[in-house]
Amino acid sequence: MQHLLAVQASGGGFGVGMLLPIVLMFAIFYFLLIMPQQRRQKKWQGMLDQLKAGDKVTTSGGLRGTVMALKDDSLHLRVPPNNIVVEVTKASVVSVSTTEEDVKGK
Repeated sequence: MQHLLAVQASGGGFGVGMLLPIVLMFAIFYFLLIMPQQRRQKKWQGMLDQLKAGDKVTTSGGLRGTVMALKDDSLHLRVPPNNIVVEVTKASVVSVSTTEEDVKGK
């Protein structure tokens, strides 16, 4: 009976000392993984919201073309060399270079 009382008195349960490392681990994961991903997502969404006709874009599939028209969730791209018009989703756009950036680069 004395042994049982000694275990209960010593705090044999789940204490604050065990909880602190778990909380710190979640905080580290948040600051190193989740927060930067949210920033990238916001920046990418802002880029998609700024799309306009005439922008040169690259899709996740590797298509490079010029935006001809915008719809709600898709856009029409004119793809060289034969100026084929292709409809792709906005979500597939990974990078944009506007005509002003092209002029500065030349």
